[in-house]
Amino acid sequence: MERSFYLELARSGKRFPIGAHLVLCEKPDHEARLTDGQGLGEVIAETADRFHTPLALPLMDLTIEKADLLHMIGIPADRASAYHFEACPEKDALERVLASLDSPPTPRMRANCEAIRHIATRRADLVPSGMAIGPFSLMTKLLADPITPVFMAGTGTTGDEDEDVRAVELALEMAIPAIQRGIRMQVEAGARAVCVCEPAANKVFLSPKQLEAGSDIFERLVMGSLRRIKATLDDLGADLILHDCGELTDPMVRDLATLDPAILSLGSSRQLWDDARLVPKSTVLYGNLPTKNFYSDAQVPPEAVDRLARELIRHMRAIGHPFILGSECDVLSVPGSEAPIQAKIERDRKSTRLNSSHESPSRM
Repeated sequence: MERSFYLELARSGKRFPIGAHLVLCEKPDHEARLTDGQGLGEVIAETADRFHTPLALPLMDLTIEKADLLHMIGIPADRASAYHFEACPEKDALERVLASLDSPPTPRMRANCEAIRHIATRRADLVPSGMAIGPFSLMTKLLADPITPVFMAGTGTTGDEDEDVRAVELALEMAIPAIQRGIRMQVEAGARAVCVCEPAANKVFLSPKQLEAGSDIFERLVMGSLRRIKATLDDLGADLILHDCGELTDPMVRDLATLDPAILSLGSSRQLWDDARLVPKSTVLYGNLPTKNFYSDAQVPPEAVDRLARELIRHMRAIGHPFILGSECDVLSVPGSEAPIQAKIERDRKSTRLNSSHESPSRM
């Protein structure tokens, strides 16, 4: 789509969470809908309608590609969630993935694509969107212990020198085509934008001290892989919505912005009005209310939502960067806490709209 679509969305004063999980869990058959493309598509459409956004964003479920990748190498779906490579994957694992890219997807992947097709064929007023995990984050889900070899790689150690570092490199090489496969299927189903989520690319997995000392680890393990994903999206004519809710350094944010995402979604550990200096105005900043803690009134009192929303809008107006007020991540439905979560979402939506459409577009 034209970049002006996203910029106008920001100018219009839209505010909405990534909230399909909230709506899904209201349904008595929510488990069954995970593998029912039409039922899942109805939830995604209802979510967009409820929060008054044209972006039909799916569930931010970052387990789909892992199960699909493992399925391609013979690991059944009922083992996928808990499965990890305890050592370096077998030498032929990558070849098996590459040889299986045209194989049928898992039921969850198929349902996600059918849900996108449901939106694309029945709701001309909505922008069907896809969802994908980022390569680095998928790698961390595949290995039993990714932190130690990632640190070793940060010292300059390569896979030729260490088997555990080789496991990281091989897992990344397996992750990229698996993610590209899922993206292609979603775009073929009608997705016009894909939200790529890379939350593990953060200060926990990647040592800030190593980066400050000149290590190229962020480029080697994160940015290089993401560029391949961006190239796939460009080839398919789909827009990148990039999400990283991890704790980041300024150089990390600056590097992520070089991917030229239509929207960059960041977590509440960041101050978006400071990040705006690191991000070109052609990219809309999205976020970043602390919605992960909305379930708890002790951590986020109801009145704090108003204050945080006003603070974000005031600062973003002052610097004039395109901005959409929203959640720091997907807003999960927490059993027993549905009411306070919903109340805070509604409180945000109904609070004073300091960035309303009455503001001059030139300010954004």
